[in-house]
Amino acid sequence: MGGFAVGLVLLAFFIKGSDTEIPSCDYMPNARVLKTIRNRGYEITPQLQELMTKTAVDTIQLNRLFREGSIDFSKSDQQLKPCGTFYIMSPESENNPIHAEVSICENGDEVEIKSINKD
Repeated sequence: MGGFAVGLVLLAFFIKGSDTEIPSCDYMPNARVLKTIRNRGYEITPQLQELMTKTAVDTIQLNRLFREGSIDFSKSDQQLKPCGTFYIMSPESENNPIHAEVSICENGDEVEIKSINKD
């Protein structure tokens, strides 16, 4: 048992150092939507680039939003077919809080960012 425990600790140490996302128990709706966004990725279209320039938001802030943000399900329309929309807000501890509206299609591979705003 001692060797098994040491092996688990070493495995966690090596996985943590790599860029591999450790499988987790993402059963809550907020975590599932954010993980879907991270897994599918998003494309920076010319319209999105213009929006990011206008609001002074960079990809680092967007990635942090999609990792640590919270979804306001009262403003979201996740049942909309074929693409549900989600309103995501940055954490309250963020220095420059932002929020975004994204569209996730059931049969698509990417996420479309519809709007980005600063609070």
